Amino acid sequence: MSNTKKHGFGKFLAGVGIGAGLGLLFAPKSGDEMRKILKKKFDEFITEAKKIDINEVKDDFLAKIEDIRNELEDLDKEKVLKIAQEKSEDIKNKTAELVQLAKDKGTPILAGVANDVREKAVMVTKEVLKKLEK
Repeated sequence: MSNTKKHGFGKFLAGVGIGAGLGLLFAPKSGDEMRKILKKKFDEFITEAKKIDINEVKDDFLAKIEDIRNELEDLDKEKVLKIAQEKSEDIKNKTAELVQLAKDKGTPILAGVANDVREKAVMVTKEVLKKLEK
């Protein structure tokens, strides 16, 4: 065999040897060994699971759920309050426009009625906002 062939063959054998060694190193363990390892892991899991206080876990979950529920209610109140404030402002502006229109058209009776409507609308919106703010 020539030097080149011997050298190539040597590399091949070295590669086969390394591959076989890595195969043995990473090969799955025997069934018996795997069952022992698995049993040990289950035992560790059971030991850790027994440390869990079920009532504490339950209380933690219930507290978290209640926090989320309260946040959602607050969010809804905030949204509703903001919308009500915007609508209240719109109503005030429109009733003021109504009063101004009645005055501009020179109809004192309608101006008086429009002013009463504006005052009542302001009272109603204030009451609604007060209830929402509680």
